[in-house]
Amino acid sequence: MIQYSVELYSQLEEETGQNVGWIQKGSLSIATNPDRLIHIKRQEALAHAYGIDAKSVSPEEAKARWPLMHAEDVLGAVWSPDDGRVSPSDVCAALIKGAKSLGAKLFEDTGVTGILTENGRVKGVETTQGTVMCDAIALCTGLWSREIGAMAGAEVPALACEHFYLLTKPVDGIAGNMPTLSDHDNHLYIRDDSGGLLVGCFEPMGKPIAPGVLDESFEFGLLGEDWDHFEPMMMNALHRLPALETAEVKTLLNGPESFTPDGTFMLGETAETKGLFLGCGMNSVGIASGGGAGMNLAHCIVHDHPAYDLTEADAKRFAPVFNNIEHLMARAPEILGTHYDIAFPGKQLATARNLRALPLDSEYRTAGAHMGQFYGWERPLYFGKSAEPAMTFGRPDWFENVRAEVMAAHESAAIFDASPFGKIEVQGPDAEAFLLKTCSGFVARAPGSVIYTAVLNARGTFESDITAQRIAEDHYRLFVGTNAIKRDLAWFRMHSDAFDVTLTDSTTDYAVLGLMGPDAARIVSECGAPELNALGYFKVGPAHIGGKHVRAARLSYVGEAGWEITMKSENASTVYAALTAAGAKPAGLFAQSSMRIEKGFCAMGHELDSDVSPIEAGLDFATRKKGGFIGADALAERRANSAMSHVISLKLDDETAVPLGHEPIYLDGKIIGQTSSCAFGYRVGKPVALGHVKSSIDDGSRVQIDIARDMFDATVTIGPLYDPAGNRMKG
Repeated sequence: MIQYSVELYSQLEEETGQNVGWIQKGSLSIATNPDRLIHIKRQEALAHAYGIDAKSVSPEEAKARWPLMHAEDVLGAVWSPDDGRVSPSDVCAALIKGAKSLGAKLFEDTGVTGILTENGRVKGVETTQGTVMCDAIALCTGLWSREIGAMAGAEVPALACEHFYLLTKPVDGIAGNMPTLSDHDNHLYIRDDSGGLLVGCFEPMGKPIAPGVLDESFEFGLLGEDWDHFEPMMMNALHRLPALETAEVKTLLNGPESFTPDGTFMLGETAETKGLFLGCGMNSVGIASGGGAGMNLAHCIVHDHPAYDLTEADAKRFAPVFNNIEHLMARAPEILGTHYDIAFPGKQLATARNLRALPLDSEYRTAGAHMGQFYGWERPLYFGKSAEPAMTFGRPDWFENVRAEVMAAHESAAIFDASPFGKIEVQGPDAEAFLLKTCSGFVARAPGSVIYTAVLNARGTFESDITAQRIAEDHYRLFVGTNAIKRDLAWFRMHSDAFDVTLTDSTTDYAVLGLMGPDAARIVSECGAPELNALGYFKVGPAHIGGKHVRAARLSYVGEAGWEITMKSENASTVYAALTAAGAKPAGLFAQSSMRIEKGFCAMGHELDSDVSPIEAGLDFATRKKGGFIGADALAERRANSAMSHVISLKLDDETAVPLGHEPIYLDGKIIGQTSSCAFGYRVGKPVALGHVKSSIDDGSRVQIDIARDMFDATVTIGPLYDPAGNRMKG
């Protein structure tokens, strides 16, 4: 998106004659501790995967590129020569000039007083100068977006924080334009400005601005200086730039900037209101990403989808609980600070936690669960925590905890909690016909069947991948990703008008426990459900465990035999107590991910997204070749064009390597793809990964993985690394 922005801004100047102030002097990211050095080298490696020039330089070369910098504590740096900056006001002027030349009308000094909707769809906008009827609105209202979205009944969780930067008068040593200097360990960004210095910060904890403090009269304004708040950052700046000691301060600017609960902007159509498209919550990357974001927003409005997968920015990704103002006031200041955080694996946010508890929350905390937040839910990442884990790019503190959980599932039995997975009840006489249209899998199986199916768009690429349990002729229960319930429910509802079905979100009504491992058969028998052992693979049936009614599906996401057992949420404690008393051990998400990757199972947001079809993911076997579903024609066209799977499994030679995902994959010195999911594979004894490659590659090929610019040898496997025939999980 940033690359598109650069291209757009240069074209604007050519098309409109309006100078956008593009200054290409590169950027320099410095590291003053070993973990930051790894972080920026990971960014350097990723830049190469996108064809962007970036290279590591010595502290001496960094000092030569920024002579005013104190560099004695600098361990290394990454130099990006193609980086640059523009003048925001000039870009705005060029966009306005270009838009007007193409017939657009702009109305300044015009307040929005209401949004008209009918049956959940946009109908118009009420303004101080009259009403405009329309069927689509692009909501790009920055810090006011939450309030404007509410006019249309939509949730837009964004909140403004104060954002500071210092300007000085001319300083000796600033001659012309210089690179942008990123000193993220000190929370600073630095560049020249009219012969002086501009020193900005993303301090560890920002200052939130409550809704209503900045009303509709706040425009082109600034907030008051706050030297007490800025002082710690000023001390950091004085350390990095000794010249500041004698520089004359021009002003300390303080302006509002809006932040979202996860630090990524919101782009696309809302779940609540058709025709309301978000382009807001830019988290201080508005100018850099603005061109690409605007293009994708336009693409959403015209074509109903962005130009490429932008799931991480999907307007539908936030749980409703995050739109709570109390939670936003706590979370937004932390998000401002994380802007310059080191991207440690397993790092969790500290604010706005414990918003949604699992039915077994108290049992898990008693077992020493280390929790992670997903769609507001607190989910166990691993068990047996004795202290807060240290953040590292090396082997993590939880390594042996996770090994024990994997071995429990492999050698005896483990319980994996899938309760936060979204659940959608599809009921009615047209339930089967509806799912035959919206799902590509073989959903017309008899009651008592479990069906894995892709949910595709008209392009034949993934909207979701789900598991469906057929409970009766007129009743299916769909299990969707934890983060996907809002998006997937909106998708199914959008396509339900022609069918006699009802769709109900039953996520919180049911708990789901995955009992996996060779002892699972013994355990269910001891707990009063021996009939489950007669269930065939991908079959579902009722039983009683600990005297409570359950519905168990014979399948496995971890490659060991077992069931995913659904029960009423209020019965989860009784069922869990029975299973653990019989010998099952709780296991967390880290163990599940390790086992999933060893089995080569693809996951949404990793191997699967809206740029990938089931063919490229090796999942075409699970689609109906006769068609009749959304995306069938596009899928048939891909087959006719000889599309093939590009997902591979990788096993690294070096047992101490720690791949995290998004590392470039090299073959004969050339980048051929990237890793998508990574973990240590405890059952195969090596670090493992799944990845996408750009073209076919032979089984057994030797490749290299670039982990922070260190190359690690790996072997390619086409298919699973563990139990490729699936004998363990099928029992």
